[in-house]
Order: sequence, then C-alpha cells, then structure tokens
Amino acid sequence: MLRRLTARSERWPLSRPFRIARGVKTAADVVVVNLQHGPHVGRGEAVPYARYDESVESVLAQIASVSADIEAGLSRAELQRKLAAGAARNAIDCALWDLEAQQAGRTVADLAGVQTPGEIVTAVTVSLDEPARMSEAAAAIAGSPLIKVKVDAFDPLTSVQAVRAAAPEARLIVDPNESWSASLLAELLPQLAALRVDLIEQPLAAAEDASLENLKPAVPICADESAHTSADLERVARRYQAVNIKLDKTGGLTEALVMRERVRQLGLTLMAGCMVSTSLSVAPALLVAQDASFIDLDGPWWLAQDRENGMIFANGRMRAPRGLWGEPRA
Repeated sequence: MLRRLTARSERWPLSRPFRIARGVKTAADVVVVNLQHGPHVGRGEAVPYARYDESVESVLAQIASVSADIEAGLSRAELQRKLAAGAARNAIDCALWDLEAQQAGRTVADLAGVQTPGEIVTAVTVSLDEPARMSEAAAAIAGSPLIKVKVDAFDPLTSVQAVRAAAPEARLIVDPNESWSASLLAELLPQLAALRVDLIEQPLAAAEDASLENLKPAVPICADESAHTSADLERVARRYQAVNIKLDKTGGLTEALVMRERVRQLGLTLMAGCMVSTSLSVAPALLVAQDASFIDLDGPWWLAQDRENGMIFANGRMRAPRGLWGEPRA
C-alpha cells in the first residue's frame, strides 16, 4: 500500500503584532503536511521564511516535487539527500517521524533515543516598539524567568534599559535580527553586560559576521541566521559562543538532532528556537530543547487561537499536552 501525502497552507492570526528589525507579522502563515499510510497519519508543520527566499508557494512546490517519492516509500535518510534544508523538508521530515511513531506504537522521543522535557522555561518575547510600550509589555510578563528583547539599530540600548527596569529579575536575550554593525556591537557590549544581558542573538548580518572571528565578547553571542545545519558549525564555532537550532532551518528533526550533538562536541551553548507558528511546529522542537541552555519556543503564545491540544503557557513556562504530535493517537 502506498502512502498518501497532502500539503496545504494555513493562516493563523496573531493576538497582537509581532515586530522585529526586518518587519512586522500579524499572522503565522504555515504549511502542513499530512502523510497517511493505512490507518495511520503523520503530521508536520513548517513556516516559509522570506529571509531565506521562501514563500508558501515555493514551499508547496518543493513538497510537490518529491511527493511521488515520499508516497513510494522514500525514507527520512533519503529525504536529507533529496531535498535541501528548509521549511519544505522540515514539514515532510516531521510528518515521517510522526507516522513512524503511529506505526510503531511508540513516541518519537523513544524512537530518537531522547527524552521529552516536561514543563520547561521558554523565553517570552517583547517585540520591537517604542521603549515605553516595550516597558509595558515587559511589565506584563515580569514574572517570566527569561525574556527576549527584539531591537533594531535605532537606540537599542534604551529599549533594553526599559525592559530591564520593568523586569529586573528576568534573564535577558537581546535579538537585533542582523540589524547591527560591528561598530555598534562593540559600543554596546559593555553596556549590555552591565544590564545583565545573558545572550545577544545574531547582531550582525550573516554575510558580514567575519568580524566576530575569535572575539571574546563580554556577553556571549548566538548564531541564528548564520547557522542552518551541522555543516555550518565549524565556521560558526570560530565566531559565536552559542547556536540557535530551528527546525525550519535544519530541514527537520532528523538534521536538528545531528546538529544538536555536534554543537555539544564543539563546546557551544545550545539554544532551541522556533518561528511564529502553531504548536504543531513546536512539538518536535521540544526534543531538541532537552538540556538546552536557552529555549525560545513561544511562537504559539502569539496566536489569537492555537490548535487543539496546543502548548500550555503560564508565567514563562510551557508544557505539551498529549495527543498533538509524536506519539500514538487513538
């Protein structure tokens, strides 16, 4: 019996605008793959990202290009060679993992040889806005243990100061989304250290991060846009102290688990992240988050309404209910 693959796009409105240095989102546009084999259905979700020259249409086209191979029985290992890393491969890879779990009557965590975290601390994001509004947003989540602050190159220090004043006890990640120059980073590093910032995420454009080579920064710097797969890590290890693993960059859980192991071997700090998405995208990322020093999986927290059996968020902590992804379903 052949498998049957279907793919569709979905739009999930946000409860409020999500602003970063390169733009604003008011909805999460995702692509969902269903892979059926007999009575079992595996599901995977991905987020096409314009920064990586992806669109909903291009991702659906990529999925269609390998649909016949997947339906004929293409394995996850073969998929890694058949399709480049990115959102399309992520959706298919996660659907394959989920299908395997249904067929085996086991969890994906068991199949992958990892543990599923229980309740975890996730970063909660304060999106880019006027400093006064960022202060208000931070005050509303001040009880969260970890806050991510989105900034750009226009007076970012004032924004971070506003968040720190409103949330004096929280650990902070500052994320400029590639908007800073090397000179601005050098100027801000000691001031951000004084504000007790724990991590700076991708301050420079990925194509311009050579200036970070062998830098010993006062605040650790994390690669996001500069690190997609394990093939990037030798270079990244010379320029960064941490790596943010996202399944939409790695092209699925299969490569993400390989990348996680290589991050540890290189002595880099592990961060597990996601795009703004539904909980179906985040569920596989929980397996990467095991033992991560920083977890940033609040994507579904931004939705006006999430999927049934979605992640449960409270005070900067999250947990996954049963029945969403990666385990046998009735």
